[in-house]
Amino acid sequence: MKSERDKRRNDYTKLKRKVFFRMLLIIFTTAATVIFLRFVIQKNFSVGDSIVQFLKNTFHMRDRDALIMYRFAFFNNIEAITLIVILIFLVILLKFSLSWFTKYFDEVSAGMDKLTEESDAGITLSPELDFMENKLNQIKNNLEKQKKAALDAEQRKNDLVVYLAHDIKTPLTSVIGYLSLLDEAPDMPPEQKAKYVGITLEKAYRLEQLINEFFEITRFNLQTIVLNREKINLLFMLQQMADEFYPILTPQEKRVSVNVPDGLILWGDADKLARVFNNILKNAIAYSYENSVIDISAKQQEKNIVITFNNQGNPIPREKLETIFEKFFRLDTSRSTNTGGAGLGLAIAKEIVNAHGGNIFVQSNTEKTVFTVVFPQKQEKDKLSA
Repeated sequence: MKSERDKRRNDYTKLKRKVFFRMLLIIFTTAATVIFLRFVIQKNFSVGDSIVQFLKNTFHMRDRDALIMYRFAFFNNIEAITLIVILIFLVILLKFSLSWFTKYFDEVSAGMDKLTEESDAGITLSPELDFMENKLNQIKNNLEKQKKAALDAEQRKNDLVVYLAHDIKTPLTSVIGYLSLLDEAPDMPPEQKAKYVGITLEKAYRLEQLINEFFEITRFNLQTIVLNREKINLLFMLQQMADEFYPILTPQEKRVSVNVPDGLILWGDADKLARVFNNILKNAIAYSYENSVIDISAKQQEKNIVITFNNQGNPIPREKLETIFEKFFRLDTSRSTNTGGAGLGLAIAKEIVNAHGGNIFVQSNTEKTVFTVVFPQKQEKDKLSA
């Protein structure tokens, strides 16, 4: 950072030095030219005969009258004529000097106009303005990246609306359909009625879940996360959470292994951290192979507590690793929200972890995918005063 700043300062110094010497050259040239013009006009003003002849031929004047006119109009006003000629020269010289000097401002102004142009062409300035050219191109690249990121986020948001609209319509149609059957056949056998009621209730719960996800979009965009910190027995929390996923794991012959030292305490908001771990584990279950083990481990490492979720499954593409924690991102856009959710789970998890002063990241290869969450292990008084 310092070397880059020093380089820009050196480049700017070179430009100032060049402008200084150019202006100095202009001053010396002007002074020499003024002296030369004065000498030529006053000491060697030999155009008198030509002027007299011009007056005679044009106005048909006699020699004496033409000579008197020449002396009266020109010779006696040689100082004024000299001054006018010198002023005209200075104005012309000043115009060219300003044109040369202001071309730098014109180039920078044109370069700034190109910042908002949708073009892959870079901004090119004079060699003396290399430092400014590099800076403008850097700003242009940053603006293009920000614009692209905004467009991508907007596209993901639009896709999310389409996904949710479709997925809300599906359970709603089922609810209406089964309720219609129940309404039309009041004497339906109890077993069949119980089956339809169970399906209707399941679809209604799913509909409620999707509607809640709509509220999450607004809540996590507009509200600041407020933490209620307390002591958390990490082994108990993670083991309990793994047990809750047992019905989902069993059909695919998956299981969760929790490896956490007994007595490892984490200071934080229990409800919100449970949501973080729940979202990560749900993602690991959704994208892991059948008949595989999802390993959850935790350990104290220096002044941090490190928690990892390790699963075996298809690797996450490298280009998606950077966006997996963004709002409205869904790793598999073809996956229904029945398993994939609204694309908010990991984004919300990241916000909660950041609110705790921690960090979350993911690594993925052909063998495994590992989500890592790091929390600072502070003293109780620090946590309560935070």
